[in-house]
Amino acid sequence: MNKQKGILKLVVLSMLVALGVIISPLLRFEGMCPMAHFINIICSVLLGPWYSLLCATLIGIIRMVIMGIPPIALTGAIFGAFLSGVFYRMSKGKIIFAVLGEIIGTGIVGAVLSYPVMTFFWGKEGLTWLFYVPSFICGTLIGGSIAYVFLRRLSSIGMLTKFQQKLSGRCYEDKATYFSTAASFAAFGCICYLVVEILTDIFKISSVFWSVISCTLLTGFIITGIVYYIVKKRGDKV
Repeated sequence: MNKQKGILKLVVLSMLVALGVIISPLLRFEGMCPMAHFINIICSVLLGPWYSLLCATLIGIIRMVIMGIPPIALTGAIFGAFLSGVFYRMSKGKIIFAVLGEIIGTGIVGAVLSYPVMTFFWGKEGLTWLFYVPSFICGTLIGGSIAYVFLRRLSSIGMLTKFQQKLSGRCYEDKATYFSTAASFAAFGCICYLVVEILTDIFKISSVFWSVISCTLLTGFIITGIVYYIVKKRGDKV
């Protein structure tokens, strides 16, 4: 049984590595790779911190070799992948903590350590210690929000626990609450906001209209989440 579980883990790991390499170019430009963070969090929740670290390392190396990506393919992934799994297990299976671990590990630790790596090993000039922090955090917020919504959906239909039973044996029951549902609204708002902002930046669109649209989407979903939470909590007290 343990041998079968070990083989299944390797199969899932291989699939996540392949998927990570394939989808990493989506919404990507230097300093931001949202879908890599999505894969990190998924792997952390399904397989744990060490497998997630291995997954991020393999994806980073493949991207560097095949796609010519600089070393930030590693520094911008491995720390978040590991901390995502650690935070998830320390919190006893809270999905939001897996996302938080990715944000801290990549957006802060990985971003800061990318400066000496890119400066001294890659020869890139004009960088500072905090140069990559904004873009790394932005990328983790996009990928983390997508992963959060996806995993919450899996959890709500009971599939997440089944996957964990088959793969790692460590099962956590992160039941949907009013707060988690409200957080899902806010996460979706963040996704919409950041996607619009990234697209306008990529295509050099300076129209105020799109800035208003992105802010309206973000504000609208956050307010929706807050209203949902307040209404549901008051309904319980009645």
